[in-house]
Amino acid sequence: MTGKVLTLLGFASKSGNLEFGMDKARESIKKNRSRLIVCACDLSPKSQKEIAFFAHNKNINSIILKNITIEDLSAAVGRKCGIISVNDDGFANAISKTLGGYANDQ
Repeated sequence: MTGKVLTLLGFASKSGNLEFGMDKARESIKKNRSRLIVCACDLSPKSQKEIAFFAHNKNINSIILKNITIEDLSAAVGRKCGIISVNDDGFANAISKTLGGYANDQ
């Protein structure tokens, strides 16, 4: 299951449908471009709460990926990051569907 999510994130990255990091994710949320926020499991609790707060205020789901570390996430998208904003409905829906009850929805 985690492999499929990482593959989807890799495709989304190559197609330019992701924003990386806290600042870019918050900007995407603020400008109503974000469809889903994805966080690595080893992201700091403070950062998890902060991005979940911003996402919640705009009714955007935020997901903490269990067993997917910052290193795993970074390798999949080709860039070091622990927070990703998915800015495409198709990729956001595919990731959410793939995860089902596996992820920790904030």
